[in-house]
Amino acid sequence: MSCLEKQSEITILVVEDDDGHADLIIDNLNNAGVKNNIIRFCNGLETWEFFKGLHPTEKFCEDNSYLLLLDIRMPRMSGTELLKRIKEDSQLKTIPVIMLTTTDDEREIQECYRLGCNSYITKPIDFIQFSETLKRIGLFILIIRTARVDNF
Repeated sequence: MSCLEKQSEITILVVEDDDGHADLIIDNLNNAGVKNNIIRFCNGLETWEFFKGLHPTEKFCEDNSYLLLLDIRMPRMSGTELLKRIKEDSQLKTIPVIMLTTTDDEREIQECYRLGCNSYITKPIDFIQFSETLKRIGLFILIIRTARVDNF
């Protein structure tokens, strides 16, 4: 599918280094009725390479709308560093970023909002609560509207 064919829907980028958490996020979004294209990245650097056109398999399309579900603690580049780079980039700064992490440290929460995240959600430890949280995120995604990346 070309960039132009996909531009009407939001592409969800899940940036999560834990395979189990990533699978759970994607499965629960699908169970909530989210049919959007979902791309999973394992760390911030891989995601940054995607945005800069350097990723070996995934193609970034400037005409698309994206929503980023971003973990904080990851190898190679943390979620906060990726968030900072995105919000400082004139082309990418309009991409909505939802921090989805186990970290509930008030300083890190404030830092993420200071850097420009749109929402900060702490992953519940309990499996059922985590699944319910993800279903709610999925319902939110079904109604959200975002700007295309090139609308800055």
